[in-house]
Amino acid sequence: MSRVVHVPYSLERDEDGVWCAAATLRPGVAAFGEGDSQEAALADLRAGLIALLDVVGPPPEITVTLEVA
Repeated sequence: MSRVVHVPYSLERDEDGVWCAAATLRPGVAAFGEGDSQEAALADLRAGLIALLDVVGPPPEITVTLEVA
């Protein structure tokens, strides 16, 4: 069985030029990734999230539908 989990993340470049990505599943439970490019940092973050989700399980989610103009 599979489940899609949507996880918001942040991505920024540090002072040394390394791309850093972070995602919080719930308070005190987060994963991090880094790399020479945005894509590498996100791939590292994705691998960390998969490993973390295997241990702590997916976060609770709620779906909200917004009307946009």
